[in-house]
Amino acid sequence: MGKRQPLTTFLFAGLVASGSPLALANSGEALYAEHCATCHSASLRGSAHGAALTGPAFSEKWSEQSASDLLAYQMQEMPPGAAGSLSVAQHSAITEYVISQSALADTVRLKTTATELQNIELDTPDAVEFSGAGSVMDLARNAGAYSMRKADQFRSVTTEELNAPAPGDWLNWRRTPDGHSHSPLTQITRDNVGQLSLSWSMAMHSGSNQPTPLVRDGVMFLTHPHNKIQAIDAASGDLIWEYQYAFPPASKMLGGPTRNIAIWQDRLFLATYDAALVAVDARTGQQLWRTQKADYREAFTHSAGPIVANGVVVSGINGCELFTQSGCFITGHDPETGEELWRTSTLALPDTPEYATWGDVAPDRRGGGDVWIAGSYDPDLDLVYFGTSQPKPWAAPSRGMSVNDAALYTNSTLALRPQTGELAWYFQHIPGETIDMEVGFERILADIDGTPTLLTVGKDGILWKLNRATGDYIDLLDTMEQTIFEVDRSTGEIAYREDIASAGIGDTYTACPGIYGGHNWQSATFDASRNLLFLPVHQLCSDMTPREVDLGPGGGGYGADVATYPMPGKEGKAGALLAIDVRTMEVKWRVEQEALFLSGALSTDGGLLFIGDLDRRFQAFDTDTGELRWSTRLPAPAHGYPITFEAGAKQYVAIPAGIGVFRALTAVIFPDIYQPPDGQGLFVFSLPD
Repeated sequence: MGKRQPLTTFLFAGLVASGSPLALANSGEALYAEHCATCHSASLRGSAHGAALTGPAFSEKWSEQSASDLLAYQMQEMPPGAAGSLSVAQHSAITEYVISQSALADTVRLKTTATELQNIELDTPDAVEFSGAGSVMDLARNAGAYSMRKADQFRSVTTEELNAPAPGDWLNWRRTPDGHSHSPLTQITRDNVGQLSLSWSMAMHSGSNQPTPLVRDGVMFLTHPHNKIQAIDAASGDLIWEYQYAFPPASKMLGGPTRNIAIWQDRLFLATYDAALVAVDARTGQQLWRTQKADYREAFTHSAGPIVANGVVVSGINGCELFTQSGCFITGHDPETGEELWRTSTLALPDTPEYATWGDVAPDRRGGGDVWIAGSYDPDLDLVYFGTSQPKPWAAPSRGMSVNDAALYTNSTLALRPQTGELAWYFQHIPGETIDMEVGFERILADIDGTPTLLTVGKDGILWKLNRATGDYIDLLDTMEQTIFEVDRSTGEIAYREDIASAGIGDTYTACPGIYGGHNWQSATFDASRNLLFLPVHQLCSDMTPREVDLGPGGGGYGADVATYPMPGKEGKAGALLAIDVRTMEVKWRVEQEALFLSGALSTDGGLLFIGDLDRRFQAFDTDTGELRWSTRLPAPAHGYPITFEAGAKQYVAIPAGIGVFRALTAVIFPDIYQPPDGQGLFVFSLPD
């Protein structure tokens, strides 16, 4: 160990210009954006993944402690599962920034001010200064430039092809607009899948990412963190062109995973970090137009990409935990020009009967209703279907409401006309949300026993079965041992457990499943020939304590402190994969393992189910029996949506890897499972020639 010296002694060249508090805070803002904002939010108001770092809860916790205590805690515990990965200088800069941004009341302040960080002494190795390293890296990074090409083999995608893709193409988020994530390809089967080997791979930029590649005529379109798209030869892995969206640096703090892009005719459509929508030429990577949907400075952003329905680019928005005048919405845009054609609010508006379901809460104090998963489309009914998230703050007492205030149209399925945005019907799965059990995930459209059906699963693990033409309730299934609701299966009505319904600020209660699911963004897959839904779930519970939040202008947030752990009786079996017969709503088989399934699911006519997990495995299961047929180890946990496609008459299977925001949870709950913080890449497998 070196001698005890002030923190400013250890500031590396290029990190800050000086040891002043201002320089520390300025560098801290960038470091916070990179290492902290994903969990604690860009506004420092907290999220489902991390506590608030400003406001009453932060003030109460730290008002009787010093800045050195805050720094020491941060260095010992942060980032979750990777403590020690940041330098003393980086930690000091982040701490300074957090303190400088903390909106503490005049009567409640940190005993030690932010500027005293300069005098804090810690045991640390002697400093090593790398002057000029940044210049060397810049030189290396820019020594050469890749010569971009044109994707000459690309053919324009018609509406008919988009609605019914060729077997070898992957043209929608879940391949088809009905959200099945199922492929008719049969070259890879349960009998030969053991021969799969790596065909090619592509390194990806670091950052939170849950991408879904698209493939058309042997050209793959892959999204990276930071709103980058690459066109890649899908057979060889050769780069064709690369597009980088120029987002404002501050919006990176809001940007989460980009789950999908859309394709139609000769262009791609990307929803960006800074709440814009852009069109890119699929052959050249040139940007064709840009439309600003909302102001990212009000925390609006995207994680779900658009879909194209009846010639309209339809997309939702998220980042709606903070109070704004407009709230969350879904928009339709002209694919040729980017012009906004319509806007439909996901929160009930004044002069509508549903407005009263928010009680006495003022219109500018209504948050939530995010749309952070892509929608589905039925071309026969000409309806697009989206799931909405919970109201925010999600603990009812934190927003001044009770569970008797339904808060429409949160936690609902919305069926819209793509040409006009008209709401054809809605179904609210969970009225009066108070526990972060949102139902904002994939909508799978299936025809079951002659009935046009919609299937969806929320964080509570309840599988809902609705008539997608009318929105009428058909049936439901508890896919796990949930303890939150009393459920009337005959009517679809649910009621919170009494202690949850009556909980106030500071009251702690237990919920199984917890806020991470149950089901989450890891999408299911549906094999229509077998009437089987294959569903990944998380068998976790959470202890939750509603907290006070700022209810003033620009306030809001999530509204509870949370501790998550494996479901009792399911220790060592937190990850589960179910095959459900959707005609009878019975579980046909179930696979359980310690590691959570972290990718979406993919099924094929080859009788296989592909899925990746936290333990860096990419696996193939027999769809009839659940038997494991093949497994391989990736450099990092699977974290996106697998696809299968055809290029040069050969079938490939692709899986993205590189864990994102979930690592804040999983690194703590599963310390025995190695989870590299980096390793983002795409891995493509095929059979031997």
